[in-house]
Amino acid sequence: MNKLFLREINDSETLRAMEAVDRKFFVPEKLQSHAYSDTALPIGLGQTISQPYIVAYMTASVKAGDCDKILEIGTGSGYQTAILAELAREVYTIEIIPELGIKAKNVLDTLGYKNIRYKTADGYRGWQEMAPFDAIVVTAAIAETPPDLLDQLAENGRMILPLGPEGDTQYLVLIEKKAGQFTYSRKLAVRFVPFTRSKTDNK
Repeated sequence: MNKLFLREINDSETLRAMEAVDRKFFVPEKLQSHAYSDTALPIGLGQTISQPYIVAYMTASVKAGDCDKILEIGTGSGYQTAILAELAREVYTIEIIPELGIKAKNVLDTLGYKNIRYKTADGYRGWQEMAPFDAIVVTAAIAETPPDLLDQLAENGRMILPLGPEGDTQYLVLIEKKAGQFTYSRKLAVRFVPFTRSKTDNK
């Protein structure tokens, strides 16, 4: 990975993971020539693979290298999943679109990852039976923080997610839990695909 793309990212564990994971495995074949560009790319079904800088930024922000259990909402291509799996003991990832979840699992299985658990579901509800999580990474834009995800964050845990309206600029927000209280820090301006909800669970 071109270090110029990672700008001010200086977390050594994150940099190691970014070097270890080859992005080309997660990019559609017709876009392979752009696999190493620092830009989001379409992966089908209205979804994208995030630009490497944003993946690194979110990974470093939750201090993934210090985590035992991480929850990812939005498996997508599986690229962010792989980066997290390089660092954490266990990664739990949820994807609402079955085709994407299956494809990502196949790629990650082929690459030899054994510390990832997969679920097809509405990520708004999180993964209660496996909580609490040391970190939660949300890879789709949402207007407000899902309360279930806050409940599933461990003490001293960190969550990062893009908050803001669909189709407009959002901001990455870092949420930290200390002594049962949450602090919110607004970080980068970003534009993510919208958070997809299940029609039967959208309430």
